[in-house]
Amino acid sequence: MTREVILYVGVSLDGFIAKEDDDLQWLEEVEGEGDNGYTAMYDTIDTTIMGKRTYDYVMEHAEAFPYPDKKNYVFSTTEQGSTEYVDFVNENVVAFTKKLKVQQGAKIWMVGGSDILDAFIKENLIDEYIITVTPHILGSGIPLFKDNNPQIDLVLVNSIRYGQFVQLHYKVKS
Repeated sequence: MTREVILYVGVSLDGFIAKEDDDLQWLEEVEGEGDNGYTAMYDTIDTTIMGKRTYDYVMEHAEAFPYPDKKNYVFSTTEQGSTEYVDFVNENVVAFTKKLKVQQGAKIWMVGGSDILDAFIKENLIDEYIITVTPHILGSGIPLFKDNNPQIDLVLVNSIRYGQFVQLHYKVKS
């Protein structure tokens, strides 16, 4: 049995996960319900994976590191070593994640960014897609899906409305 990798992400109706300048403020402007399913997802994971740009955004906008009780890997070509909460990884993200998937543990949350997501999709490394659609048409920005992806067949597990958000939960069809 291998560990599952999940994508839990907010996306505009026209398919963008951030504005071109990495701005996510538009996500905060939506009337939701509770924590919009975050705790339910968070309780299923013990590991996070993210790119350096995502990590920098999180550190700039959070009062404290938001995942202190998880094992956190940040992929970077410039940063090395570890901090109190994260290990910086200078390896190939796909090869590293394949090694993580066969280790003991709970699910792995692919937090971001778009380059890691693209690599994971091209290698079909994501097992669950939890996509929360917001009531925005941004017109441009960083797309959820880049070009030239393989066909991946999914099964709808659930759809939930959280105020103005709609969350779609899919698993990869086996």
